[in-house]
Amino acid sequence: MANSLQIGVLGAGRIGSLHTELLMTRVPGCTVAAVADVFPEPAEALAAKFGIPRVCSTLDELLSVDGLDAILVCSSTDTHEEAVCSAARRGIAVFCEKPLAVDIASIERMRSAVEQSDTILQVGFNRRFDPNYARLRTAIEGGEIGELHTVRLTSRDPEPPPIEYVRRSGGLFIDMMIHDLDMVRFLVGAEVSEIYTVAECRVDPAIAEAGDVDTAVVTLRFVDRTIATIENSRRAAFGYDQRAEIFGSGGNALTDNVYGNTAVLASESGIRRDVPLRFFLDRYIDSYVIELNAFASAVRNREAPAVDLIDGRESVVLAHAAKRSHETGLPVKLPEFRAAFGLSV
Repeated sequence: MANSLQIGVLGAGRIGSLHTELLMTRVPGCTVAAVADVFPEPAEALAAKFGIPRVCSTLDELLSVDGLDAILVCSSTDTHEEAVCSAARRGIAVFCEKPLAVDIASIERMRSAVEQSDTILQVGFNRRFDPNYARLRTAIEGGEIGELHTVRLTSRDPEPPPIEYVRRSGGLFIDMMIHDLDMVRFLVGAEVSEIYTVAECRVDPAIAEAGDVDTAVVTLRFVDRTIATIENSRRAAFGYDQRAEIFGSGGNALTDNVYGNTAVLASESGIRRDVPLRFFLDRYIDSYVIELNAFASAVRNREAPAVDLIDGRESVVLAHAAKRSHETGLPVKLPEFRAAFGLSV
């Protein structure tokens, strides 16, 4: 392996462009050797901006670049399986954005390819690397709040996505809540035994017409008896609402929203401050940097990734279970739900 990791980026859209910029500017020891996209214009623009020597139009062309150590899969979800499996068969390490796939069987085929090749696959759950959430995890691990009893996550977007995106996204549970489903597993450090969902469409009737919901509360019971709740909304009028609380026998810990400034204005009319950051890239930019540095370290040192394929699979399993509970109005027992797919953890 060369001193500088040679990385290919599949997908030159918003997240692929972000990862490319961070790899070239904030991840030491990494070089983007090639970028690929089915649409040539964004790939060529990205290559020109960062001096990337190769622009590819297909996955095979990207994987054929000499000396490639790893690829970042930032293309649409329906392309993930082919990209992961093809790279694994060539012994190329993979960073794949979430979700790995909508279909659990597809993820199992990826698992087989990765295990047979003994290569590295890291899943792009960047929020695990956010310093605020990471501090909650260390508080739990260190017993700083005693025995963990409950976890509460609030995740609300500043505005809903375009209806065209909603129709092809897999829905709120796969597209949006999947971050929170992964986060509760990360914080609790145990597997879910039962999940129950209450959901409605309260933000935009067009979302209901597209067959989805925009407002949901999910309750999860873990095998260690911890209880977690997740609240999602596609629109919060005041900005990007990302908060968490952990509560235990010896205390609690909370994380607040991130603001553009720390100013608090006080007058006879009241006390106020500006609204939170509105864009997820602004809120979580540090987590993306830490995430990519962790991936580079895993590839360079042949270490297990911080977020592996099983983490990626279980978030999708939980998303499907949450949707099933919404559709049936009943709690879903996860051991039986996993067994229906031939899975165990």
